[in-house]
Amino acid sequence: MKECIEDANNKKVAIGHFNISNSDGFWAVVLGAKEVGVPVIIGVSEGERDFIGVSELSSMVRTYRESTGQKVFLNADHTYSFERVKEAVDAGYDSVIYDGTELPIDENISIAKKCVEYAKRVNPDILVEAEIGFIGKSSKLLDVVPEGVGRLTLVEEAKSFVFATGVDMLAPAVGNVHGMVKGGEPLLNIDRIREISKAVDVPLVLHGASGNSIADIKAAIQAGISVIHINTELRVAFHSGLVKALQENPEELAPYKYLKGARLEMQKVVVQKLRLFNNLD
Repeated sequence: MKECIEDANNKKVAIGHFNISNSDGFWAVVLGAKEVGVPVIIGVSEGERDFIGVSELSSMVRTYRESTGQKVFLNADHTYSFERVKEAVDAGYDSVIYDGTELPIDENISIAKKCVEYAKRVNPDILVEAEIGFIGKSSKLLDVVPEGVGRLTLVEEAKSFVFATGVDMLAPAVGNVHGMVKGGEPLLNIDRIREISKAVDVPLVLHGASGNSIADIKAAIQAGISVIHINTELRVAFHSGLVKALQENPEELAPYKYLKGARLEMQKVVVQKLRLFNNLD
């Protein structure tokens, strides 16, 4: 995973990170990435991991990767405690995100450092990401930007955080917001991305990229973003695909038949985003 991210950074492209909630999401992501022919990261939040199964997810991704040779990686997204970071590390995840953005900065640094030290003892190849700057917590359609979102991560703040914690990747607040704002997403601060990228010696991750414009995404990648998270757009696609399938076949009772429409709608989003992230359009 580290080599793939470094390669993306050198090529000025980005690896897509897509959250899943069930096996339909899994197949939408891996088949979409196979179609485009690029590496991909599957992300699962604490709630998503609890729904599918922490160890089951790890086995699913590892088995698929070993049997196909496809570059598919598993990330424990938005993990809010050391105990749950440890759980994902012990289960064999390729990466894990410690999210201490709502804590005082000193406490965020302390726990992030503890997470890094433990993860590297268990698996030197695992990547640990952390965040500074609050961008919200929802993967929903939003009427307005959530309160507290909007303060940009400071360059010196990012630099000192990376140095103090030893994290492998950093997710800063650069105008991004989790979820999708109905009236349109706030513009990303491309200058701040560029400034932070130059100041820290680790790849940058853009969270909450659902709904951001093509121009903003392209500019963010050129400025130093190496991994881009998409979740809400996949949820919207799943919902619309499922509703359409049930409306067209109201008597259908076989889940694998009506869920196929939802999976195909998600796969379309994955392909579209991966082509954008990899400069293929």
